[in-house]
Amino acid sequence: MEAIRVTDNVYWVGAIDWNVRNFHGYTTPRGSTYNAYLMTGEKNILIDTVKRPFLDQLISRISSVMDVKDIDLIISNHTEMDHSSSLLEMQELTGAKVLASRKGKEALALHYPELDVDTVEDGSEIQCGGKTLKFINTPMLHWPDSMFTYIPEDKLLFSMDAFGQHYATNARFDDEVDQGILFQEAAKYYANIIFPLGSMVLKTLEKASELDIQILATSHGVIWRKNLPQILKAYTDWASGVTREKAVVVYDSMWGSTATMAMQIADGISSQGVDVEVLKLGETDRSWVIKEILDARAVVVGTPTINNTMFPTVADMVFYMKGLRPKGRIGAVFGSHGWAGGGTKAVREQLEATGFELPLEDLQIRYIPQEDEKEKCREVGRKIAELIKSSD
Repeated sequence: MEAIRVTDNVYWVGAIDWNVRNFHGYTTPRGSTYNAYLMTGEKNILIDTVKRPFLDQLISRISSVMDVKDIDLIISNHTEMDHSSSLLEMQELTGAKVLASRKGKEALALHYPELDVDTVEDGSEIQCGGKTLKFINTPMLHWPDSMFTYIPEDKLLFSMDAFGQHYATNARFDDEVDQGILFQEAAKYYANIIFPLGSMVLKTLEKASELDIQILATSHGVIWRKNLPQILKAYTDWASGVTREKAVVVYDSMWGSTATMAMQIADGISSQGVDVEVLKLGETDRSWVIKEILDARAVVVGTPTINNTMFPTVADMVFYMKGLRPKGRIGAVFGSHGWAGGGTKAVREQLEATGFELPLEDLQIRYIPQEDEKEKCREVGRKIAELIKSSD
């Protein structure tokens, strides 16, 4: 397997995981990559490693450039095991010291007690044959140990888990792939991994604005070299909570009644010129739902009642969303029930705990919606659209 040149003496030496379909609860239908980089010169430096089952790919790509044993230093920007679980084997092969942030050293010791690690301070630099490596702490983006590594001479930032995508492809650069797919996967990645860390993203973007960057070398997916302004603006908007006139109606249904309500509510929303996405749980995974919520101003959740509470797929989604903490959004709840309710109440409690504004009463219908009740659903949809427009 061949390394791919990024700059004159920096190479991509990572691994492509074509078949991964789940990444700690986030579905990855397009696979992923584990990006590692090799800087050659006076000192040969490996920036991160790969997930342990892909160690052979890493070694093979390094070997296409140089003898693996000639690596002098290994930088660990992040302890999570998709980047660190080959560190011990690489240190054994090379004898190279591992450099990490202070929090990184603490975390690595708890993962790999035998690993020999030195710390680097925020803002510190090392010189390597005319090139500089500058270390920039980015705590909680997305672990306490996370840091960026910057080469000012190449205007290249190794951005760790920021700006990535779970996207397996033989292409290595953003201008070599379908732009629709690329930005779709970048949004899905942000929504499912970075969403709750908006304040930290803004602090990191402020730090990054002081750097002259022409290449963002991510740890997953493709490397950004052409569309930097677009991805930086997207991150700024997402982290700032910028939304558009859009609603997501997400629901599940046992016998079709809640589904009927969902369609009528969506019809009421769209009748006012507001975009709407209608997503049925069980048919749509929660990772995609969260991606759609990323730029939506309103989230409308529907559930049938089962055992006096919400439907299991709805519970899964709202608890997942609660952990990701989308802010500044309008919420609404609807659902059908039989002889006893409880489903919508349970959803409302979780949306309130997540921080949603819930200005409307829950819409509940017993058994099958009749024509007058369908009109009530459409009216709720129209009210939601008005709320979306008035919150511009």
